[in-house]
Amino acid sequence: MNLNPMPFLKRQLAKAKALLHRLGNDAADTLPAGAPAPATAPTADRVASAAQSLDGRFQHRFGTRDYRLYLPPRAAGQPPALRPLLLMLHGCNQTPDDFATGTRMHEAACAAGFLVLYPAQSAFANLHRCWNWFKRHHQQRDRGEAALLADLTREVQAAHGVDPARICVAGLSAGGAMAAVLGDVYPELFAAVGLHSGVPTGLASDMLSAMAVMKTGPRAPAVRTSAPPPTIVFHGDQDTVVHPANADAAMRPFATLGTRETRQGLTDQGAAYTVHRIRTPAGRVVAEQWMVRGTGHAWSGGSAAGSYTAPSGPDATAAMVAFFQGQAAAASRQFP
Repeated sequence: MNLNPMPFLKRQLAKAKALLHRLGNDAADTLPAGAPAPATAPTADRVASAAQSLDGRFQHRFGTRDYRLYLPPRAAGQPPALRPLLLMLHGCNQTPDDFATGTRMHEAACAAGFLVLYPAQSAFANLHRCWNWFKRHHQQRDRGEAALLADLTREVQAAHGVDPARICVAGLSAGGAMAAVLGDVYPELFAAVGLHSGVPTGLASDMLSAMAVMKTGPRAPAVRTSAPPPTIVFHGDQDTVVHPANADAAMRPFATLGTRETRQGLTDQGAAYTVHRIRTPAGRVVAEQWMVRGTGHAWSGGSAAGSYTAPSGPDATAAMVAFFQGQAAAASRQFP
């Protein structure tokens, strides 16, 4: 007597498969008119077409920082291509989520095809979660937070197909000041800088000098050997945290590079502002300053759902994205 059960089990399995196949075909044939088709697994194109938000942790010799990365959507079937990246640095007592909510930068930048990277300062590095822009150790190439943020940017660039010629950095308050530091010490990495309510590089080297320049503005211009990368500056003229004179100091290195243009504006909510631009003889705007009247220490045109925002002001987020796109376009015309 054959006691091996395998032939019997194989026959039963074959019968079960045939029955399931027939039932599946019958169900498909009897779907009512207009009923949705059964769900199918997402294809690679469908997955690539959706915006994504990724959380990560970056370990570095100068510390560990968490971050959030927004990836813009791709059109279905769109071939992979190098895309621009914007590094966004929050202000004191903020988090990446709060900063992203208040500025809505990930929405505007993603619509323009930018990746947006929000690193988080740790309370261990600074009790108030301020970037340490005012300490000499963090203002130097290959040292401190400047090195950490530059290497984080390079890691994201390598992992997510970023165009090395279209990497920009922007920030608010302490984040704006650190953005200016990064533009100065890594000009080959960052093509442009967005400085909102911050202090330009070279005006402070410790807490005491930082408090002085924040309170009254710079007593003397920073010593420089060259101009920073193209920079867009936003500041409220009633800012009592960072003196508005710092916005003028940020424009000073560009004064000899072109002609100064000025225009006045008024938002739909009644906020008045003045825009100054430095345009080179070739037509490229290398510096842009927006001074918003009646506004304090806050992101102009931001969302009230976030902290340190002035919703009635001109849209700093849209202006920065447009400025960064203009720099990329000008560079491509200059270097075909």
